[in-house]
Amino acid sequence: MRTAKGQRAIRLRIYGTRTAWDTVGDGEFFCPCCGGDRNYRRLTGRHRLTVLGLPLLARGSAGSVVECAACGTHFEPGTLDQPTTTRFSAMLREAVHAVTLAVLAAGGTTSRTVLETAAAVARDAGLDDCSQERLFTVVEVLAADTGSGEGADPAADACGAALAIELHETLKPLAPHLAVAGRETVLLLGARIALADGPYTQAERQVLTTVGSALQLCPADTAKLLEAARTPS
Repeated sequence: MRTAKGQRAIRLRIYGTRTAWDTVGDGEFFCPCCGGDRNYRRLTGRHRLTVLGLPLLARGSAGSVVECAACGTHFEPGTLDQPTTTRFSAMLREAVHAVTLAVLAAGGTTSRTVLETAAAVARDAGLDDCSQERLFTVVEVLAADTGSGEGADPAADACGAALAIELHETLKPLAPHLAVAGRETVLLLGARIALADGPYTQAERQVLTTVGSALQLCPADTAKLLEAARTPS
């Protein structure tokens, strides 16, 4: 006499459900399971009723998934929002470059100490070809863009509209992928440059406040960090 469990097993062998996957795209992503950059396939699936292992009737969509080519794990499509390690490194370099230029534009490039500090900060971030001369030239070229006007971003008045726009465009996409300590470090790099030739000017403080805001740091925390940078232990 067959048990209920045995009957269910026989039914499952006779009919069941199978998912058919179709590849709709591919690329490189950061695989949470592997812990590194891997190739992926983007798949869309369709459930089908099978009888004796043969697919017969459609049973609806299985949605979209991202499959790691290395480990085979399936992830939600939102996984692709996480930048690869290569892209993340590039985003970080771009952020430091934008902060460096903005602070230099706000504080001026006449101080050799400031230029030396700015170049050192840029090189430490991986911008090996960012010399004092190159920084000076870029800031001077952008100096004509004052960006002033009623209702303008204070940072635009301080460092120029083009650099103010670049600050927002480079820092805001990066902020969600950085821990708080990482966001604070980027802000403090800008403070290091501003303080190289003495206390903050009003323009430098405006720019650094904008940097903190773009990095999703609350105004109170930004103010505390800027004050702490003036009196390092």
